[in-house]
Amino acid sequence: MASIQDRLQNKAYSEYSYATRPLPMTLFWRRCLIKQLYMFMKLNLKIMMMVVKGHS
Repeated sequence: MASIQDRLQNKAYSEYSYATRPLPMTLFWRRCLIKQLYMFMKLNLKIMMMVVKGHS
């Protein structure tokens, strides 16, 4: 375990400077066109509902 002084210093290539790698299933869902289109439509519908409620 690193001491507080070690954590306060910015060391290149320390164990704290590496990000975790996404799992293969996570990468699949990020690249899935069907899911992206679904999320796009869902977001657009949510925005449209907010606009409609604001105008009434």
